[in-house]
Amino acid sequence: MNRLPPLIAAAILATGLDPLPAEAAGFTTAAEVKPILTATRANWVAVREYEGQDLLYFTQIESWRCGLSEVRYGLNGSPADQVRIMEPCYEDEAAPNAIKAEGHLPFITLPLGSIESVTIELIYDDATSDSATFAREAVQIP
Repeated sequence: MNRLPPLIAAAILATGLDPLPAEAAGFTTAAEVKPILTATRANWVAVREYEGQDLLYFTQIESWRCGLSEVRYGLNGSPADQVRIMEPCYEDEAAPNAIKAEGHLPFITLPLGSIESVTIELIYDDATSDSATFAREAVQIP
């Protein structure tokens, strides 16, 4: 039987959502990744100032991208209409959500101080969606 890591399982149960079905194995469908992304919503994105630029990280979303059909984002009050190109899902491998970063980085680079807020919209492979808006201060990392 496949099991979730204890911290992820606790986070899912704390949200009141149903745990993943027993047959969930690869975290490659909306049913499998939606509870995790819902429980970890506060960590979908991060902003970091680095070498005179703002880096907008999508690492949390990239880590659970299988089961998503599209990720959109918008900056500073703009609608989430920019499509984030995600690394492919490696469904034929043991870790389909692995981030290989071969020609693809889990962040975008913007001018320093240009990010005030970020709106994210996740479109799942079951045609449902979820969204959230984050103030820079709430997601900025040192």
